[in-house]
Amino acid sequence: MPDLNMAQAINRTLSAEMQRDESIVLLGEDIGALGGLFGTTEGLLEQFGEGRVVDAPTGEGGAIGTAVGMALYGLRPVTEMQFADFVWPGFEHIVSEMARVRYRSGGQYSCPVVLRLPYGGGVGGGMYQSQSPEAYFCHTPGLVVAAPSDATDAAGMLRAALRGEDPVVFLEPKCLYQGSRVRVEDGHIVPLGKARVRRQGTDVSVFAYGSTLPVALEAADDAAVAGIQTDVVDLRTLLPLDIGTVLSSIAKTGRAVIVAESPTYCGYGAELSATLSERALLHLEAPIERVTGFDVPFPYVHEDYYLPSKRRVVAAIERVANF
Repeated sequence: MPDLNMAQAINRTLSAEMQRDESIVLLGEDIGALGGLFGTTEGLLEQFGEGRVVDAPTGEGGAIGTAVGMALYGLRPVTEMQFADFVWPGFEHIVSEMARVRYRSGGQYSCPVVLRLPYGGGVGGGMYQSQSPEAYFCHTPGLVVAAPSDATDAAGMLRAALRGEDPVVFLEPKCLYQGSRVRVEDGHIVPLGKARVRRQGTDVSVFAYGSTLPVALEAADDAAVAGIQTDVVDLRTLLPLDIGTVLSSIAKTGRAVIVAESPTYCGYGAELSATLSERALLHLEAPIERVTGFDVPFPYVHEDYYLPSKRRVVAAIERVANF
């Protein structure tokens, strides 16, 4: 059980699952000889050959459409975008075909494509390489949308995605690729659709996922100094949402802070806030706070100001705790 960062954990999981299942095929721009922009497919071309690690030409719509066809013919394609921002040319294939195959065929066919999207800011990418597109996909029935926050979950959730029958949009926070190393157990599986309480508290619930989870934990530590005990829930899978864990936390604390990188308006935090208002109104003792990006294109110069910071999260925790 080695200590790995997120990029290494994803690479190791892809290798192990490709050895286990010969139907798994990788395709995407620069994933072969280059090993991916972030090194997540490094060495896999040499290990499995050009027949299973395919350097796709520039044209994301073609790569995603090809993956849909491959899945319908019995393969398990894993398509990687260089950045999540580049997924838009393939959006039609995702929402109109990939997500609807099972329903359209009356359950006769599934479309087990894993679409790997390095998302979010924190690496100086600017407006075209820093977007958080999760809300677009969570609006689409038939998809699973996952966002791990550390190497252990990245490996376990990716393994679950590769062994399932659903199309999975797998959001990888690229600012965490080279982050802290943790112990990653070989063969570890994290079921999709299950949240995890990362920190126990009784005063405020903080809901986060992917890149914002470390920020939420740091903010919870600072809030504890002021006597506010925070329940930090890592959503992990955004669609389907583990509503049971979410409601259990809010029933305990009565107060909620939602942390997400994407813009505020119609972002994933808006849906979660609405869900809490509908399903847990009698538990709420304060307005729900959202700490998110702003409703502007992702800025290059002011990236640190745009991203949810520990300071902003602590301030939100204090506001709802003292309401």
